[in-house]
Amino acid sequence: MRKLANSELGRKNKDEFINAEKTPLIVVLDDIRSLHNIGSVFRTSDAFLIEKIYLCGITATPPNKEIHKTALGATETVAWEYCKNISDVIALLRNEKVSIWAVEQVEHSIMLPDFEVNQTQKYALIFGNEVKGVSEDAINQCDGVIEIPQLGTKHSLNISVSAGIVIWDIFKKLIISS
Repeated sequence: MRKLANSELGRKNKDEFINAEKTPLIVVLDDIRSLHNIGSVFRTSDAFLIEKIYLCGITATPPNKEIHKTALGATETVAWEYCKNISDVIALLRNEKVSIWAVEQVEHSIMLPDFEVNQTQKYALIFGNEVKGVSEDAINQCDGVIEIPQLGTKHSLNISVSAGIVIWDIFKKLIISS
């Protein structure tokens, strides 16, 4: 086997990315403290052609040196918008007929492997604060909650890891399996 050179990967340039058909998936980051987590979610969103990221509450916004360190330019390709109040974003998404799902551990959550997508539906995923998670208020405004199964002694994952897992799974179900 031979490792591929970057020139062989067939990556889109910025203009091709911006004009490409996007995955019908929106990411909402609410009260994310770590600039590195924010940048990592931008980079993951670029990899899977995510439609847009909403940054809410205390979540920092580009341009920012620390976000750029992990985003590696994805803040220039992935559409994003800041909105102070997550409830405003949820209302906007609901008005656009987007199916809104928190990623959290709650009663009656749907385990990620059991989450079924509708190929004609656009989805939004809400990821919350590194310590407090998604707020109860936001959870109560969602269509449901997706939980990542965890079998070890820890009961949480880093938000950027959670985003990578859930975005990949939904992308796979919407795009690859369609």
